[in-house]
Amino acid sequence: MKTLIDFVFLIILYFGKFFKKWQREGQDKLFIKTLMYIYLSFLLYFTLMPIITKIPFIFNHPYESMNLNLFVDVINGRGDFIRQILLNVIMTIPFGFLLPLVNKKKITLIKTIFYTFLLSLGIELLQPLINAFRSSDITDILTNVIGGIIGYILHLIFKPLTIKILNYIKK
Repeated sequence: MKTLIDFVFLIILYFGKFFKKWQREGQDKLFIKTLMYIYLSFLLYFTLMPIITKIPFIFNHPYESMNLNLFVDVINGRGDFIRQILLNVIMTIPFGFLLPLVNKKKITLIKTIFYTFLLSLGIELLQPLINAFRSSDITDILTNVIGGIIGYILHLIFKPLTIKILNYIKK
């Protein structure tokens, strides 16, 4: 139920703020920006939600600092570290793929790395603030950036196909 409140807010935000603006830019832009919005909504779902119902309680628990020991879980053999690494890489592949399509400016690999880093850092800093049971880890940031890089490379590989699809949608 708490997560449903967040999704209702995201739906209202989409239709109240973004939909008409993106529609005026053309069907292709509406399609790709809506895809990015849906992706980011699910990213929030898997990493931070519920958010709105937790806001009044964010200062009711101690904030755990980020673990700055790179791959400490791997080194110490803690938990399901391989699964966590793979999920963190996979999680940001769509971001690296969609970012050059959404942005009007030329998005380079360096910019993709930078924006993926900022996205990941934001999530990692907010996780322990919103939920006392979540932690933040430098390894997650690195693996998220690797996912963004993979997504960008996939964007370059599939760019001709992507352009054909977007041109088809534009008609």
